Amino acid sequence: MAKVELKQPIIEEISATIKDAQSVVLVDYRGLTVEQDTQLRKQLREADVTYKVYKNTMMNFAFKGTDFEALAPYLEGPSAMAVSTTDATAPARILAKFAKTADALEIKGGVVEGIAYDAKGIGAIAAIPSREELLSKLLGSIQSPIANFARVMNQLAEKGGAGAVEAAPAEEAPAAEEAAPAEAPAAEEAAPAEEAAPAEAEAPAAE
Repeated sequence: MAKVELKQPIIEEISATIKDAQSVVLVDYRGLTVEQDTQLRKQLREADVTYKVYKNTMMNFAFKGTDFEALAPYLEGPSAMAVSTTDATAPARILAKFAKTADALEIKGGVVEGIAYDAKGIGAIAAIPSREELLSKLLGSIQSPIANFARVMNQLAEKGGAGAVEAAPAEEAPAAEEAAPAEAPAAEEAAPAEEAAPAEAEAPAAE
């Protein structure tokens, strides 16, 4: 069987892994102890990040024609790739944090949401809070005004009894105002009687 045919399944596997990836970060894992490697894989797995070691030539073939083709310059020496399809910053964040306690782990570079970054750029990406942290902060900022509003309304409700007593005299005023128009028709009825008086005064003149 030709070497190309033997390599094809691996290339297809890598292609399938990065197909819907939001980010891919390459690292040099040389020097990690078995225990460190196990811990790193566990942390990445818990964050739903795929982590695998592949030959550079296999990754180079799989990356061609995709956003991850920009990683070609970093495909030198032993390489492992961390891939996330759910959280674009997760691979960078976990790898950068782990590298602080494991000097042997070297971040080479990566592609996050279609943009290529070197090791320094991935370090900056790692400082971005996770999606869960951002959502938690957003929820907290939304709930804060609601909580303040509820507290103010509660305070107003507690003072409602005194306010109701003070408002009672004011409610009687409209009744008095409504009674005033009722007397107007009586005054209007008196007007025709006064107009009839001159007619009786003119009667003697006719004699």
